[in-house]
Amino acid sequence: MVRPPLTLQTSVQYLRGAGPALAQKLRALGLSQVQDLLFHLPLRYEDRRRFTPLADLKEGGEVLVRAKVEHQEVRYSPRRNLRVAVSEQDSWLLLRFFFFNQTQAANFKPGSWVRAYGRLRQGKSGMEMIHPEYQLAATAEELTPEKTLTPIYPASTGVTQPRLRQLIRQALELASTDPVFNLALPGLDGPDTLSALRLIHQPQNDADAQQLLALAHPAQRRLIREELLAHQLSMRVLRRQVRGKPAPRIVNAAAGVAALEARLPFRYTNAQRRVAAEIARDLDSAAPMLRLVQGDVGSGKTAVAAAALVAAARAGFQGALMAPTELLAEQHAQTLQAWLAPMDITACLLKGTQKKPQRASALAAIKSGQAQIVVGTHAVFQQSAMFKRLALVVVDEQHRFGVQQRLALRDKGPAGLTPHQLVMTATPIPRTLAQTLYADLDVSVIDELPPGRKPIITVALSSERRAEVLARIGKACASGRQAYWVCTLIEESEEIEAQAAEETARTLRAELPELKIGLVHGRLKPVEKDAQMQAFKAGITQLLVATTVIEVGVDVPNASILIIDNAERLGLAQLHQLRGRVGRGATESQCVLLYQPPLSLTAQARLDVMRKTQDGFLIAQRDLELRGPGELLGRRQTGLVGLKLADPLRDAALGAPLQKLADEWLERHPGPCSALIRRWVGDVEKYGQV
Repeated sequence: MVRPPLTLQTSVQYLRGAGPALAQKLRALGLSQVQDLLFHLPLRYEDRRRFTPLADLKEGGEVLVRAKVEHQEVRYSPRRNLRVAVSEQDSWLLLRFFFFNQTQAANFKPGSWVRAYGRLRQGKSGMEMIHPEYQLAATAEELTPEKTLTPIYPASTGVTQPRLRQLIRQALELASTDPVFNLALPGLDGPDTLSALRLIHQPQNDADAQQLLALAHPAQRRLIREELLAHQLSMRVLRRQVRGKPAPRIVNAAAGVAALEARLPFRYTNAQRRVAAEIARDLDSAAPMLRLVQGDVGSGKTAVAAAALVAAARAGFQGALMAPTELLAEQHAQTLQAWLAPMDITACLLKGTQKKPQRASALAAIKSGQAQIVVGTHAVFQQSAMFKRLALVVVDEQHRFGVQQRLALRDKGPAGLTPHQLVMTATPIPRTLAQTLYADLDVSVIDELPPGRKPIITVALSSERRAEVLARIGKACASGRQAYWVCTLIEESEEIEAQAAEETARTLRAELPELKIGLVHGRLKPVEKDAQMQAFKAGITQLLVATTVIEVGVDVPNASILIIDNAERLGLAQLHQLRGRVGRGATESQCVLLYQPPLSLTAQARLDVMRKTQDGFLIAQRDLELRGPGELLGRRQTGLVGLKLADPLRDAALGAPLQKLADEWLERHPGPCSALIRRWVGDVEKYGQV
């Protein structure tokens, strides 16, 4: 294989220690070119710069130890686990592994030495570490502490942390000789980009370490401003491109709104009417609508979107509604068909797993224009889906698709015309932040819930009361109700999250043998995931164990109990989204926040907020106040957009000055604009034209 000259634009496969197989796994992390590695920033840091004597170990801390292997054994109570006893002088520590193979177990030879890093907990026989990161050697002298803080990166199956660190070191070397990468960026103070990246990837001293852990280092602040500026620029470029093109004009859209409401079994709230009127004005324009509708869980966003789709159909056009999962698309299709059939408006479903005859029929109806409303998933993007007169695109849960995906429908409009775009999200964020995050969109807010919705009773319980919770679930399911059990293991790998969910499901099946228990996690194939959700929706499964993949889920009115295990690990926004899975039927619903004591003050405050309010916008505001600038670097949050280092809530104060700087750059510095967008977002032309 002839290796091309290495540059920041070269494929990662040509770096030392990479190759085609690893490059394919890196692509799953969004790492294709060498430059991508520079901006694959640490989720957090671990301090492995000194060994802690075994005699000084305290529960709850994360430490680096060096000790002698005394013996190892595999036990099967209560579940299969590898136990490795290690010692240092007269002190002992137990290393425990639940996911291991025979070779791994055999490598722990008595008399060898181990360096291990992990979190300490008090076990039945003393202090122990569960699944530490470790290294084995024949002698103690071969095992030394790290010289710098150890960065922990987002990873995936088959991509180890040491390998990522090695590839990123190579990328930093290449960046130091790239003249374009090192161009000055006007209006941004602090260290230059390369110096900032080098310090963040390879912090050298205690002073840097303390500032990085507090997210207060000038290097981090510089890159945060860069990333937010790049986002603002890309959104502005995108808006200019889209708004500069003509759109199909949907006249008298307000009449379509009124026509639908007259046939619905409920009345619009005042907030729904206000937002529907804003949409109707946009549709009656010759420029493409670009509007975001924010609304809390259950506020009636679908009914407002349906009114816009009715307006398009009555004007002789087609509309499309895209959902992030097939199950959610099916739910939307059933709802719309029930509402629109009496109005002689045809809605059809298009999804990837349809049988060939059904799919062919749907595609023919779309092409001929017979299907006035099309509901689907990513299948709607495909070339085979050809519309006759597409005038309106509605995207449910924008952050599950991304800007590029929703823009893929632009070319499916009538010749020379760009369809209107309506984006919906149930992620509640303050208006000013929405305007920062979605700078290419006008923002509407449905800030009122329909009357009569029963509040969800929310309680916080210690994990010590787990048996009590299990008894409550067993009794409720026996009476015909259904429940969710959400696992919230926060790890850098979907594989470990999936294993944790599978282990939880096994444990619950043993503890509640009378129940039918399903399982959903991110490593399942879409078909398997949908099959599990369908079984739960149909009532075949009584208890569904899931990771946070159900955060944006389906409407299962009979599910009236939600258990969030280790709830203290999640942010407020995600807790609120998960709670929205229940409270959708006539039965009073309950949400149990199961936490592991002792609680930090911040975790306690979060759980208190959840118990006291169900107002999504109030929760978002408290989330902003509680997280603040002191949040540890990169602990996974509920990402509203694909930002690497910046946090739109934490960094809200930077929004206004960076919006002003973005306008200035667009007028005076077109060259740096393209370079900065390419660096943080991707190719500026592709970004705007996908």
